[in-house]
Amino acid sequence: MSRTGRFPLGRRAFLSGLGLAGLGIGAATALAGCAPAAPVPVPSDDDAEDVAVTVKVVDNRYDPPEVAIRAGQAVRWEFLGTAKHDVVADDRSFVSELVIDGSYTHVFDAAGDFAYLCSIHPEM
Repeated sequence: MSRTGRFPLGRRAFLSGLGLAGLGIGAATALAGCAPAAPVPVPSDDDAEDVAVTVKVVDNRYDPPEVAIRAGQAVRWEFLGTAKHDVVADDRSFVSELVIDGSYTHVFDAAGDFAYLCSIHPEM
């Protein structure tokens, strides 16, 4: 005898499937809540008087990739191209907005090495 009706697998199998689907949706929602939050921007030092270097941010790279300046000098990043990028220090001491164009400037008050990356393109 063949089964007919709305639930060819039987009511119990259908309801079990709904429970598993709900579990999957709940797990996806929980994982989405674990996604890293966007870094909080630090205001740009647009009025910096001693901009020693301008770094171009374009095509998923920083040009030049490394710079050397003295304490008290500033670096300006110019955003060019068609993709959004930002500049985020590993220690979060400077964080730009995520933008396509414009610039961001940071004055380095102390000597040291300051690693940074793009929050959505960490290979940069």
